Amino acid sequence: MLNFTRPERPAPKEPDTKSAPRAVAPPTLTSPVPVSPANATPRPPVSTAPVPAPPRADGAERRLAIGLDINLKGVEISNCDVLVIEGNVDATVHSKAMEILAPGRLNGTATIDIAEIHGTFEGELTARTRLVVHGTGRVTGTIRYGSLVVAEGGSLTGDLTRLESAAPAVVVPAAATSAPAAAAPGSRSLLGPQP
Repeated sequence: MLNFTRPERPAPKEPDTKSAPRAVAPPTLTSPVPVSPANATPRPPVSTAPVPAPPRADGAERRLAIGLDINLKGVEISNCDVLVIEGNVDATVHSKAMEILAPGRLNGTATIDIAEIHGTFEGELTARTRLVVHGTGRVTGTIRYGSLVVAEGGSLTGDLTRLESAAPAVVVPAAATSAPAAAAPGSRSLLGPQP
């Protein structure tokens, strides 16, 4: 006859409370999420206003380029030293310098120190220092500028307001815009060599 009895198992050990505590396992997707107590102090709301970034210690510029055929919609771009747009952008922009290259388009609000438009801008544009509209440039909407340079063929449509303490507007003939070296003072491209 066969005997099917189980051998006795030793009893499980009690954890040693005198030994060092075990390391906590890292969280996983199935780990429980800690819940904050009901009486925890609420966090203050996050401000949506752009906060100016301090200058970089290494002196490098913060540069963003949105390439040809790129579509960017519903964003806020801030703390950018140079913004270059060749694609289609629907955004709010707070930057130092912006250049919209043809066939680039920006729809939205932009508060800029220097803006150069070769493509199309529609919306509310504030160029605190200088606005340059090149021969292929089209600007439509509410436009505020420190100084204004419009090349022959360039177009401004909408409400125009000159900001206080700025230089008068300048119209550049078409011949001056075809050669980069012959451009009007202050109308050089942001992408070109800097003196």
